[in-house]
Amino acid sequence: MPTNFLTREGFQKLQDELEYLHSVKRLEIANRLHEAMDGGELIENAEYEAAKNEQAFVEGRIQELKIILASARVIENSGKEKADNVQIGSTVTIQEAGSNPEKYILVGAAEANPREGRISNESPIGRAILNHRAGDEVQVEAPGGVYKVRILKIG
Repeated sequence: MPTNFLTREGFQKLQDELEYLHSVKRLEIANRLHEAMDGGELIENAEYEAAKNEQAFVEGRIQELKIILASARVIENSGKEKADNVQIGSTVTIQEAGSNPEKYILVGAAEANPREGRISNESPIGRAILNHRAGDEVQVEAPGGVYKVRILKIG
């Protein structure tokens, strides 16, 4: 089972989601299924089908979260100690030539969310900048081609 790197915040967020799915969402779906079955004919009952589909999705997500959390390695990055090189949990400012600087937090794949500035250590940029220092220029091998970025700041 591969290791899932998570920040303390990311680990807690996934635990909270798992608890919500277990305690709240399962009960909601069970109630929807019960109400749909009270309607009688299940063969063409759209509400029953929708609830069954949602139940399958929720159960799949519960299993996924259990696997992620069971194989999680929590990365402690208190922010008090400034790392010399980029690690999971580091906040990094990078710049591609001719572009504005961009600030990211490097996280494990399970908590990556590029829209929130959280990039995975498994992404092309994440792999390229990992273990490099501020001032380094690194080559990013992306599906759209190869380009270079400079690490401006860590932390």
